[in-house]
Amino acid sequence: MPYPFQMGLQDATSPIMEELLHFHDHTLMIVFLISSLVLYIISLMLTTKLTHTSTMDAQEVETVWTILPAIILILIALPSLRILYMMDEINNPSLTVKAMGHQWYWSYEYTDYEDLNFDSYMVPTQELKPGELRLLEVDNRVVLPMEMTIRMLISSEDVLHSWAVPSLGLKTDAIPGRLNQTTLMATRPGLYYGQCSEICGSNHSFMPIVLELVPLSHFEKWSASML
Repeated sequence: MPYPFQMGLQDATSPIMEELLHFHDHTLMIVFLISSLVLYIISLMLTTKLTHTSTMDAQEVETVWTILPAIILILIALPSLRILYMMDEINNPSLTVKAMGHQWYWSYEYTDYEDLNFDSYMVPTQELKPGELRLLEVDNRVVLPMEMTIRMLISSEDVLHSWAVPSLGLKTDAIPGRLNQTTLMATRPGLYYGQCSEICGSNHSFMPIVLELVPLSHFEKWSASML
């Protein structure tokens, strides 16, 4: 969960999100160095009275300020492409869950089980229990096993939605008539919150997503109790 006045991203819970955090820090450092250099040059130009009439015609300077940005873009693009390919990989998932977007709630179906499906609605503010989070708590959480590769199939029955859980590095569009897929693997147990990240209508901000990641033994007991 994010906390008030948080400057960075949420703590990573999946290997993909850890890679995204490293890439974020890598890119931010490059931006910081470029900004510092530009600010330093501007301050020099404003404070010194010395001028060099042939500086703007120097071929060496033009060569440097053409090649250097190209190298910087390559240093940003290569790790970005690596992470994109990692996010698209599907490695023999142990479990498949289908998420369907509706106006304005989610429904889930565990396709490896015969009759395990449910709807997940936001809990109204007046029905919240002590400790539950306003606009983020749901009546039926998605219980999943941790440290296992899980495939999420995501679609919609009406308008565009987007299934997003920031701490897991997940954001996949739910498009009517199209079945998108993504994979997740949590490295530790816990509750992970997300919301619909597409402007899908008047109740767009009231489509929370709650994943409850538990050990495999707890998941087996939960699935047995739901059948």
